[in-house]
Formats: sequence, structure tokens, C-alpha cells
Amino acid sequence: MSRRSWVRPLIAMGLVAVTAVVSACGTSGPGETNAGALKIWALEDPVLNKIENLSIDSFKAAGGNASLETFGNDPYKQRLRVAIGSPQAPDLFFNWGGGNLKEYVDAGKVADLTAVLEENKAAKDAFIPSVLNGAKLGDKYYGVPMRGMQPVLLFFNKKVFTEAGAQPPTTWDELLTLVDTFKAKGITPIALAGTQAWTELMWAEYVLDRWAGHEVFQNIRDKGPEGWKDPAVVEAMTKLKELIDRGAFGSSFASVGYDAGGASTILAQGKAAMHLMGTWEYTNQLDQSPDFVKNGDLGWVAFPSIPGGKGDPGNLVGNVSNFYSATQDSKSLDAAKKFVTTELHKDSYIEALVAAGDVPPVVGAEEKLKKSPNPEYASFIYELVLDSKNFQLSWDQDLPADDATFMLTQLQEFFLGKVSPQQFVDAVAAR
Repeated sequence: MSRRSWVRPLIAMGLVAVTAVVSACGTSGPGETNAGALKIWALEDPVLNKIENLSIDSFKAAGGNASLETFGNDPYKQRLRVAIGSPQAPDLFFNWGGGNLKEYVDAGKVADLTAVLEENKAAKDAFIPSVLNGAKLGDKYYGVPMRGMQPVLLFFNKKVFTEAGAQPPTTWDELLTLVDTFKAKGITPIALAGTQAWTELMWAEYVLDRWAGHEVFQNIRDKGPEGWKDPAVVEAMTKLKELIDRGAFGSSFASVGYDAGGASTILAQGKAAMHLMGTWEYTNQLDQSPDFVKNGDLGWVAFPSIPGGKGDPGNLVGNVSNFYSATQDSKSLDAAKKFVTTELHKDSYIEALVAAGDVPPVVGAEEKLKKSPNPEYASFIYELVLDSKNFQLSWDQDLPADDATFMLTQLQEFFLGKVSPQQFVDAVAAR
């Protein structure tokens, strides 16, 4: 499963649970909206679209009117780009927040939701601040969370660690020591799907955050390529190069993918000790290597701290959430604002997300998560996000598309040792 499309395998326990909650709901396709209804666009997801229709049913029961249209990942992005400034634009649209949303905000196409959130404090306060901030640009809010949270975690094979007499790392130095430990045993210390640069990006994101603080990348996002010239970026990339050169990822990571038989399988088979990946890794392992999970051999921890670094060790990177944003020129703007401040934090909606295996972006969900298909795992993720001061959206989702593509290409060259930390920075800063 690629985290780009956020399409999940239909694990029976999650699907059955959520179907029981939302069995009366259906999902409209393109062109099936109700006349005069609040038009909502979202990405296709066979589980979550049913829950999104649940929120629409609730809105209708309170006297509103709305309809959901869903699209595949790539068609959605193109259709939204074409429609958003036209009479065919939706009233509410699904997005990833951050830079993905910023281009529409800069073009004046997105409504400022700050005032309505301040007027509806119960709605604003219902969401975890670091997640709500995923759709905050400057000092204004332009979206409200509507799906679960997916931070990046360091997964590890418990059996491999036990046999080595090792503990999962809490600091960068401990991670380096573990690299040496597992290399000496003929085990790849860290699985890496090097054929897909977004897996390498997770390392750059966390190392820069831990070393320099989250403000450095936010400066890159907000002020453009010149932000890459901050000396802390080269320093962080130098630390990452030390990890690569130490043999952390083995010698064949450039040929490993993230599909079945790739990095996740290497971890499950004990051929690698660790794997940095988004929280969807648990679902992938349950799908591809169910005994590995059911036997209790899959472990997970937060990314290690870096001694001497400026970043808060509680900061997270990954997919913050997905958001609903309102189009500025919507003829139903008041209804759209009412929808996002009434429906997305209701108990029925949150309970359905939990039943589907999602970790909801709201405060006070501890008891609900005990009914999750994977309560221990879901609660761990929830507590991490709850305690985080900053949750950084993946860089390739937070930068303009062309800049992100170029950055990923340069990052692959960096991991292969073809460019130095300074050359990487010079290249992305010259865009």
C-alpha cells in the first residue's frame, strides 16, 4: 500500500466493524450529487467513504443537505485543479493540508475558517492542536481534520532484538551502535525501500527536525528554495550520510521496493532489524505477514532524539491527517462552515473512524480507542500525536509538486553516494 493514495487493504476485522456502524450509508460517484446540496469532494476509500456519508446523514438529520462525490487519487488532483475556480467547484474539498493546500489559498480560492472556529470553540478545541495546525497557514485556519492520523514510526523485529540482547533506540548514538551490532550478526540493520525515494525522505525529515528544529523546514516551505541554505540543513544531511556510510541500510537497498516481498517482508523475515515507515506499516504487515504480527514480534517506537539537537524529540513527521476546506466562492459557504464545525468531531463519526482502524484527530478519544481493532497500537499512535508540539507533513506533500519531484530525485542520488550533503543542498536551493 502506498501512503500517497492512502488506500488501505480491506482487513476483515476493520471492514466488518465499520460496516456494522455505517451499513445504511452509500457513496455517490461523480455526477450523482443532489440538486441544491452542499457538494463535498473526497478521495475514494471503500471504508472511509461510508463513514463520510455517515457525517452527511447526520447533517441532513439536523436540517442540512449535502452529497459526497469521490475520485481516484490522480484524477481527483487534476479535477480539483480544473474545477476549483469554476462554477463546477465543490463547496467542501478533501486535501492534505500544508503546501498542498497553500497554492489554492494563495490564489484566493479557499475560505478562511479562523473566525468560525473561534466562534465555535467546542469544535476548535475538539481537535488535537498539532493536527489542526496542518491546515493552518500563517495565523489562519483553512481546513478541519476529517480522517485519521498517520505519523512515521520506527518499527522493529522483537525476535531479532531479543536474540541480539538489544533494546530499541531512544537516541541517535544508540541507533548507530545498533547498526554495528546487527551488521556483526549478518543482519541488515534497517530495511529501506530505496527504489521509492519517499521512503528515504522520512529519514531526512526526522533528522533535520531532530537536529535543527521544525522551523527550518517551515522556512523552506514558506520562503522558497533559499531556505535550504540554512547551515543546519547541511549539518543534518551530514549526520544522515554518516548513518548511510556506516552500512545502516545494507548494500542492496537501491533494489528494494515497498510492495509485497520488499522492505516490510525483509523485516518480518528477520533479515532486517528495523524499518522506518508510516503507521500503515502495521496494516501491511498484518496483510502480508500475519503471523509476524499475531505472534507479537512486531514492535514500534518513536524516532530517536539527537543529543545536542534543537528539535523537540516529541515532534512527528508523516501524514498529519486529511482535511475538508471550503471554497471561497461557494454559494453555500455558510452551510459548509456549519458542516465542518458540527459533524467532524461528533461521537458517532469518531467511533466509526476507530472501528475502521483509524486513529482520530480529536482529544479525549482514549476510551474509544480501546474498541479499535488494534487497541495497543492505536493508543500508542494517539498518545504520540497528543504529546507532539509539531506534526510536520511529509515534505513532498508540503512543497510545490515540481520542487518535490526534483528534491526526491536528488535525495536518491544522495543515498547512493553520488552527491554530497553540500551538493544536495546546492541543487535544491538552486530551484
